[in-house]
Amino acid sequence: MAVNLKGTDTSKAPEPPLGNKPLLGERYTSKEFMELEWEGMWTKVWLIAGLVEELPQKGDYITCEMGRESILCVRDNNNKIRAFFNVCQHRANRLVQSEKGKAKTFSCGYHGWQYSLEGELIYVRDEEDFPQGSPCGKLKLVEIPCETWGGFIWYNMDENCSSLHDYLSPHQEHLSVYPLEEMKRTDWVTIEGNFNWKCVQDNFNESYHIPDVHPQLKYFLDERYQSCQFDLYLNGNVRMLMPGSIPTPHAEKEEDLIIESLKPDAEFWEMDIESYRGRFKEFRKDLQNQKRKLSEKKGYDFSLFNDDQLTDNYHYGFFPNVYFSMKPDGNIFLRGNPHPTDPNKCYFDMWYFTWFPEGANEYYSNSMGKYVAIDSPVEHLTGKFGEISAGPGIDQDVAVWQSQQQGLSSRGFRGDYMPYQERRIRFHHETIDRYIEGSIQDFIKNNS
Repeated sequence: MAVNLKGTDTSKAPEPPLGNKPLLGERYTSKEFMELEWEGMWTKVWLIAGLVEELPQKGDYITCEMGRESILCVRDNNNKIRAFFNVCQHRANRLVQSEKGKAKTFSCGYHGWQYSLEGELIYVRDEEDFPQGSPCGKLKLVEIPCETWGGFIWYNMDENCSSLHDYLSPHQEHLSVYPLEEMKRTDWVTIEGNFNWKCVQDNFNESYHIPDVHPQLKYFLDERYQSCQFDLYLNGNVRMLMPGSIPTPHAEKEEDLIIESLKPDAEFWEMDIESYRGRFKEFRKDLQNQKRKLSEKKGYDFSLFNDDQLTDNYHYGFFPNVYFSMKPDGNIFLRGNPHPTDPNKCYFDMWYFTWFPEGANEYYSNSMGKYVAIDSPVEHLTGKFGEISAGPGIDQDVAVWQSQQQGLSSRGFRGDYMPYQERRIRFHHETIDRYIEGSIQDFIKNNS
């Protein structure tokens, strides 16, 4: 098997200019700022509706909620995936009420107007009674830009938007080595939270919180900022590279807990973790070598990966609200969507994608702490925090955000005071402002 020793490009991105304007609580609590975000940003960016695999046949459709809008995606009669605003052109009734399904046509439940899979109005009752002439052939659903990449369906509410390829750069190149379309969604959770969507993004834009919120990670991740690489790209996308399968130095004396944490990987790859007592620093490189040696036997093709991708966590932030936390055997999809009317609430999505070994029907997911099956239909779990779980690690994050939102409303909070390692947060907020101001393209041009 040929090995691509380069793998994903890990070149350090040049640091973009950053301001020093305080990030005040009103950015998270103000309805006025929420409206600025909606008009200036949310309606101008590429967003994810769902998965291509959800629309395998003509007539298959999904709907997704984004703020005050509902988006309808369908595979039409020509096998093209289209996206429309999910609203009837008669008197604005929500056209499709279900989250997914299959249809030959779309019929409004209010007055029975029918639309083709291509969005054309094809039937109205009492067609002769319209003094302005029949609406059939004149009206159609409002279609919006829609493209696919990585097995995901992307849409943009701005008909004059830039291409998806340009918008995703450079992440689509970096992630091309991962078999994204082969990974199966094995967890699908949506939590209605009492926190602003930016609490979600801020959290995943820094690792400073890990020692306190995720103390268990120190046994198999070196989360120190000195060990990580942070990349900020002019279009608002970001990246963090974090070494895995190695304990952070301040945990090295807790050998039993280190062994407990590394044991599942070690056993799967036929390594004796007990033999690494006193020399855990060597395990990461040895595991990389072992994965190269046994990959074909275990049903994996790592030929496009660099060595570090066999053990490390590559976190990719897609502006404005999606994170891919890439593992050697899967991807944690993390997203904060705005609430339609309340800046103090949002909808947090966690999708886990498992890369099953070839021929395997079941696999133990270290990230989720459970076995998952390749052919079991994944249930969409929805609820409030405490009612449903997003997995043991992510639940720890969610538990903090409500408390933070309460603090953001306090008169005692006078603005952030952040270390440099948290600069992805500031960059994210400044990118939001650039969209609101209409200056994002000038920023990219002037700093390229």
